[in-house]
Amino acid sequence: MTEQLPHEKGFHISWDQIHRDSRALAWRLDKKGPGEDGSWRAIVAITRGGMAPAMIIARELDVRTVDTISVKSYDWQMQSRAQVLKHPSPEVMGNEGEGVLIIDDLVDTGKTLELVRQMYPKAHFATVYAKPHGRPMVETFITEVSQDTWIFFPWDMALQYVRPYRGD
Repeated sequence: MTEQLPHEKGFHISWDQIHRDSRALAWRLDKKGPGEDGSWRAIVAITRGGMAPAMIIARELDVRTVDTISVKSYDWQMQSRAQVLKHPSPEVMGNEGEGVLIIDDLVDTGKTLELVRQMYPKAHFATVYAKPHGRPMVETFITEVSQDTWIFFPWDMALQYVRPYRGD
């Protein structure tokens, strides 16, 4: 048996799909915030993958305060120890993140969200996609994929020629 190539156990996400799934996540989060009307105080995107979904969710939920937290947990496609490179504004985060939506594209092992959750335990954590090992770290998500599936996001892709399966 030959080893599978990355694209053979891959889940390819188009720009249209990430937009639809991010809107679905917004609808799931609508009126679930701690505000009197169910609103959220702010959105914090985990860079870089959470930026596109956070922008879409902020628009859909009419949240105008958006910040970022930069967490590095991958070197190329190898997972490493998660470390915070940039923190969100203390004014935005307030009381341990209460009323703040923290958005990422994917929870994989959960190490990134675990680190951020320790810093902001009262925030609400939402991702567009979730893998089983990381699911306990996220309150809201749209689609679950298997742990051994590699998700190909549109910002990581380029159109290029691919040889036919049976050769030229």
